[in-house]
Amino acid sequence: MMQQAIDFKDESDVLAVLLEPLPEEDFDRATQFKGWTVNDVLVHLHFWNKAADQSLNDPDGFGALFGELSNSLATGSLRSFENARIKERGQGLLSTWKAYYQDMAERWKELDPKRRVKWAGPEMSVRSSATARQMETWAHGQAVFDLFGEVRAEDDRIKNIVVLGVNTFGWGFKVRKMDVPEPMPFVSLAAPSGAKWTFGEAGTDTVSGSAVSFAQIVTQTRNVADTDIITKGEAAHLWMKNAQCFAGPPETPPAPGSRKTQI
Repeated sequence: MMQQAIDFKDESDVLAVLLEPLPEEDFDRATQFKGWTVNDVLVHLHFWNKAADQSLNDPDGFGALFGELSNSLATGSLRSFENARIKERGQGLLSTWKAYYQDMAERWKELDPKRRVKWAGPEMSVRSSATARQMETWAHGQAVFDLFGEVRAEDDRIKNIVVLGVNTFGWGFKVRKMDVPEPMPFVSLAAPSGAKWTFGEAGTDTVSGSAVSFAQIVTQTRNVADTDIITKGEAAHLWMKNAQCFAGPPETPPAPGSRKTQI
């Protein structure tokens, strides 16, 4: 049984619980993430959940979809492309998104984690694809929790996102055409349960603090200055300044103080 598929479902359920009591008008409220509304967040999550599922079950169809998206971005935006294909909004969209991710996770947990699937860049394992879906849900969900002044109750399943952040250490440099420092800084993090997670070999450069803060930085939902992360050494400082665990062109992390729990 693939744990990452279960973690994807559980992460989605946490966001669903927050959204289920909302009146329809709250789905049009703008978050601190590029002004996306709650509807925009759900459209985005549902669109890419379906795309990941299609990459597994209909790889040619996924290739065609991604080709359409690439052509559309030459004249339009990701938001317009997604919103044109996902028509529901509000509670109706919430119900559709929830039913789909629950069914998807139930099917995916029985897959061989090493099975390869197409994606926007290189192929990946279904384990990595499920982790990416959890990461996206957690990261975009942060904007929704912030909007409604709620602090999410975190769980050790966040380790999937932490590992993704560690594994993409070099990506934040490469995508900015910067030399990748060697070796990777030693990482020491406190898990939500209180456990200690470490990565890499002890050395002069270190990154330490909470696992939640580390995940917020690598997903660019917080500026490092707004977290408890402590860096030692130039390589560690540059990593936390430019970390990006997701694919695509270089993205600028939020400015200090710009992403926070609203009161």
